[in-house]
Amino acid sequence: MASRGTTETQKLRQQLEEQLDRLVAQLADLEECKGELDPEEYDEVHKDTIEQLNEFQASLTRMSSGNMTLVDSLSAMQLAIQAAISQAFKTPEVIQMFAKKQPDQLREKLFQIERDQKIGKLAMDSYTQQKLEILSALQKLGETLEEGEQSFLDAHASSLMKNFDQVTDDGGSSQKVLEMARQGLQ
Repeated sequence: MASRGTTETQKLRQQLEEQLDRLVAQLADLEECKGELDPEEYDEVHKDTIEQLNEFQASLTRMSSGNMTLVDSLSAMQLAIQAAISQAFKTPEVIQMFAKKQPDQLREKLFQIERDQKIGKLAMDSYTQQKLEILSALQKLGETLEEGEQSFLDAHASSLMKNFDQVTDDGGSSQKVLEMARQGLQ
């Protein structure tokens, strides 16, 4: 019996996730090697990666407008790409968990960074940034935040994160995503 597109949809979804993983890993590797690269070389590779993310975003937009069976998965990937492009999220691992809709893994990561900060393994600035990203991702995934978590989010949300929230609450139209990306790159 024919798969009626189910197998093809699964293959396409897997390929898209692999491409997103590759681009996110490329951003992570770039950040890790930032100190070893010349500023011009870093900027060039970073710009190239952002360009690839823009192209990937455009492909997802075209696909989601023509294939309703992939809209939910594509929308999650679009939000993750939007976050990477706008630089609202700076932690590739969080972007990846958000794109794959993994709230349990995000909670585990939150536990790890809280532990690392308590034992002095993680600087307060890095801790604050990562916790903010994780809590924002959890909130966007529809997870209920505890009162203390919501207070932390309200107190530390940056303008980029608030812009990210505004766009995603408004449906995340492609034009708004691309405009926000352009603003983040300037």
